[in-house]
Amino acid sequence: MPRSPWRVVPILMVLVFLGHFNRIAMSVAGSEQIIGKGGVTPTQMGVVYSAFLLTYTLMMTPMGVLADRFGPWRVLTVTMIGLGVGSVVTGSVGLTVGVAQLVTTLVLVRGVMGSLSSSLHPSVARTVGNWIPVERRGLANGLTLASAMVGVALTYYFFGSLMDATGWPTAFFFLGGATLLAGIAWIALGGDFPTARRGVPAPSEGISAWRELLGQRNLLLLTLAYTAVCYFEYLFFYWMQYYFGTVLDLGAATSRLYSTIVTLSMALGVLSGGGISDRLSRRLPPHQARRTVSVLAGTLGALFLVIGVVAKDAHWIVLWFSCGAFSVTAAEAPCWTAAIELGGTKGSTAGAIMNTAGNVAGFIAPILTPWIGTSFGWGWSVGLGALISLAGALVWLGVTPDPPSAARRVSRA
Repeated sequence: MPRSPWRVVPILMVLVFLGHFNRIAMSVAGSEQIIGKGGVTPTQMGVVYSAFLLTYTLMMTPMGVLADRFGPWRVLTVTMIGLGVGSVVTGSVGLTVGVAQLVTTLVLVRGVMGSLSSSLHPSVARTVGNWIPVERRGLANGLTLASAMVGVALTYYFFGSLMDATGWPTAFFFLGGATLLAGIAWIALGGDFPTARRGVPAPSEGISAWRELLGQRNLLLLTLAYTAVCYFEYLFFYWMQYYFGTVLDLGAATSRLYSTIVTLSMALGVLSGGGISDRLSRRLPPHQARRTVSVLAGTLGALFLVIGVVAKDAHWIVLWFSCGAFSVTAAEAPCWTAAIELGGTKGSTAGAIMNTAGNVAGFIAPILTPWIGTSFGWGWSVGLGALISLAGALVWLGVTPDPPSAARRVSRA
């Protein structure tokens, strides 16, 4: 009896969970134990954070090309082993490097880890496309993307508690060990296809092939729609706790709790959006099911965010913001599923192009949000996020049916 292709999904969820745990752990360490000790300033730690985001964004498309060329199994193997080693090196830096060299060394280490992390989502989505039947890919992508949100939400408590018990350098040793174990598990259990652990490397394609991919109207529109989703997510990731704690003056404990609630709502939204689009595809063509979910997600999300801004009671605010977060992020799994299928044999590259644009929005949102907040009021900052979410939903209306052979090309690639 053949084994279920779904066996790959749990290990992919673990990889994505730990990938994002590694990503957020540095900001937790910076906020709670590094900044202010030995003269390390918030600005200096901001440079460390930006080093990761910069290389993550710049290397996204090249890493997608590598995943298409050599297969996601190889690329994810290098990614997870590299992230594990990087976390161990981060801990070693904390124990051995003096304060004068700490920031510079962390910038270098985090820059390398950002480059490695850039392959994660394109390679995972391509693996889903290779393993899972087309009518269930939305749910599979939803599960892997939701694990990223859960990883972000749990980092604050779990890594913070680990640092309290051991100190931040030792905490990174533990994280590096867990990541290395996940990489070894992927080597043993993963693969490019259900029937072949290592796919045959794809031949390199000429520039005309990549020009054709970049010229796809559907992919460009999809990229714009996904950029709207990412703008909203980064707005909340970086400024949600500040909004609850400082703008609404709810205190540190309450702001941490409310931020976790909203982040977990994002995870549920990502998972639900993928599952709902799969269920709708039983009655509608797959492209129409994904478009329907995404248009409703962005529209309802914008509405809920506006209601949350005008609400007065803190309990209602967190409720409406959670509903908005749930709704907007429901479009994420349909975006990734559609991008991989539109890319065909270059699915990882298509997903990487889309995600690169999304992370550009991630650079803009944390900078633009406080400027609008201090200039016009923080309600306008969230309101702009609602307007961008609505615009992303409207862009989805222009995404037309997938090329008939796209999904088949992914399956055979």
